[in-house]
Amino acid sequence: MRLPLLLALPHAGLSVPDELVSYNRLDAAAIAADGDGGAREIYGPLEGHVEALVTTQVARAFVDLNRAEDDRHRDGVVKTHTCWDVPVYDRELPEALVAELLERYHRPYHRRLSELGRSGRFLLGVDCHTMAAFGPPVGPDPGAPRPRVNPGDGAGACPAPLFACFVQCLNEAFGAACVVANQPFRGGYTVRHHGREMPWVQLELSRAEDLDVEQKRRAVLRALETFCERWPAEAHP
Repeated sequence: MRLPLLLALPHAGLSVPDELVSYNRLDAAAIAADGDGGAREIYGPLEGHVEALVTTQVARAFVDLNRAEDDRHRDGVVKTHTCWDVPVYDRELPEALVAELLERYHRPYHRRLSELGRSGRFLLGVDCHTMAAFGPPVGPDPGAPRPRVNPGDGAGACPAPLFACFVQCLNEAFGAACVVANQPFRGGYTVRHHGREMPWVQLELSRAEDLDVEQKRRAVLRALETFCERWPAEAHP
């Protein structure tokens, strides 16, 4: 039986959109460095354990699916610089091209999440990420060490009792000292936007190498299984 969860995986892609090939100045290493390294390997196999998983092939450096359409900052929906402060393009993108990118990549992804979120099939949505072990130059915590696990509630995208249960299950799977809620990330556009349709959380795993990909995947799956077993019992004693 599959877990009643909806997983979103917005930053695991590595592809350059065809529309941007002539503008792009990033090599493969820079594209990968801006994305969520290891995310596809950690979370992708969970597709066989959950009701639904939604992802993309497009790299975060070109279209960031965890940003609002009107976020036009340098680290916004269509970036000018990577999170490592590396320029993405050799010249400014025309506004018509930005609009085309949103229509082709951003909107279908979020339409799909909305369709699933309104279906009533899911206990929780989990926006799945990995993060650098130390804050990159473009971010909320430049140079600061980060926890092994950072769940975020999107400032209300998940009811407090549900979020507390989720955090406790992560504590048991990874070790309580490794889990820090809402620091450095509380939750981005996905959880805040789709939290109006159903409960959502954001989950960030450090790319530090104290655990390998297999260990991280097993711990996440264990936490999700425990959460789905425990929450209905806690919600309906």
